[in-house]
Amino acid sequence: MPKPMLRQPQTQSQSEGLLSAAHKAEQNQQTQQLDKMKLDRLLRKPRSKEYMAAIGKLDAGGHVHNQNKVNEIIDAIQSEFPEVTLSGILLGIVSKCYLGAPYEVHTLSISGSIIEHYQSGQSLPGDFEKARSIAYRGGYEFVEVYIDCCRAVSSNGSVSVIPC
Repeated sequence: MPKPMLRQPQTQSQSEGLLSAAHKAEQNQQTQQLDKMKLDRLLRKPRSKEYMAAIGKLDAGGHVHNQNKVNEIIDAIQSEFPEVTLSGILLGIVSKCYLGAPYEVHTLSISGSIIEHYQSGQSLPGDFEKARSIAYRGGYEFVEVYIDCCRAVSSNGSVSVIPC
């Protein structure tokens, strides 16, 4: 018995369903790309004076033991970007420590709400290490550490994106 040369045409509803699913997947991917572009644009905006002042308070040694002060700094970070939730995106902040020897840099971990000062040669946890040299020698006030990059912030609030 001969084999048919052509496949049986799909019913219209099956082909519409396949096209609809492919179209939805394509739209979802485009939406995610637009959302990422909007987020990147938002995070490139210069930082406010209030934000800069709040982050500048990280260097005060008493914040290490005062959770209310730490929470105030984290609230200032969140109020700088009210349009977006930064948890899961922003890991924390690294900046040069001015407490003097033996301290070199300090960090603010957003997830743990912890400020910690690090001595020369003492390694920083996880992704914070990639920002250490930028914070210590780069001429920036501080470095925001994100899951996909670092954003170095100058004293005037301008932001430089550094792939990590």
